[in-house]
Amino acid sequence: MSESVTSPVPSASAKEDSTVAILAYLTPLFFGVGIVIAIIMHGNKKTALGAYHLRQSLGLLLTSIVLWVPWMIVSFILAMIPFIQLLVPLLWMGLGVGITILWIMGLIAAVNGQQKPLPVLGVHYAKWFANAFV
Repeated sequence: MSESVTSPVPSASAKEDSTVAILAYLTPLFFGVGIVIAIIMHGNKKTALGAYHLRQSLGLLLTSIVLWVPWMIVSFILAMIPFIQLLVPLLWMGLGVGITILWIMGLIAAVNGQQKPLPVLGVHYAKWFANAFV
């Protein structure tokens, strides 16, 4: 006897859940519109995966902003020092690549439907924003 094996079809709520999670990470691509749409969608139907990734994405966005301001000041000072000024573009790229890697990791976790924290600060984002999007 052979049994047919069927793959599980995700329910509509599971699909919407991952949609909110994925949209939360589209902020860099659409200048903040992605996270706003995700928050509105999440407000209509709250899901654990959507809330989790909204918190992670919000944390990553705020971290990027908080790092950007002092980094602008440091870059300005370093740009005035001969020879060290050559390192400023490399340091900018390093910061940008680091944030981009974290963003991609969060997006991959959202696509896979995982509640996996971002490296380094992801666990803290979950604690800091625990009351957000509930």
